[in-house]
Amino acid sequence: MKVIDKRLMDSLSEVARKSPRLRQNLNFHESYDEPSQRLLNAMEPGSYIRPHRHLTDPKPEAFLIMRGSVALVIFTDEGAVETLLRLGDGSDVVGAELPAGVWHTVICLESGSVFYETKPGPFHPIQAKDMAPWAPEERSAEAPRYLAGLVSAVLGGNNKT
Repeated sequence: MKVIDKRLMDSLSEVARKSPRLRQNLNFHESYDEPSQRLLNAMEPGSYIRPHRHLTDPKPEAFLIMRGSVALVIFTDEGAVETLLRLGDGSDVVGAELPAGVWHTVICLESGSVFYETKPGPFHPIQAKDMAPWAPEERSAEAPRYLAGLVSAVLGGNNKT
């Protein structure tokens, strides 16, 4: 049995804080070939996940916030923000499931945030064509400004919850 407790989340959050990407996954599945991919994702504010979709290998994806606060941002095909959904502290929403092919990203709003993610396996890395062409690449010079704009939209009260 695998147990998710405060000690595990604290440890994972500490690794995320020290990571250049400001996030850290902990897989619960034994292999990328398993039919169910399950993981914890610890994130810190400032972590940027380039908007993407799972269309080449179409799979739904579910998120449950364990602690802290994140925002799930859904985009149109043209890159306009369609939905801002705050999960966790400060919201009645604790989770969401996305259908395959939806452009999205997750933004961390609070230090020490941890969410549980699950999607069907097997795992295949996201193809370049499933990365949003209208959003900057991770670690690019434009990424911090783009992320700041998304955070501002979430904190500015334009979210759906």
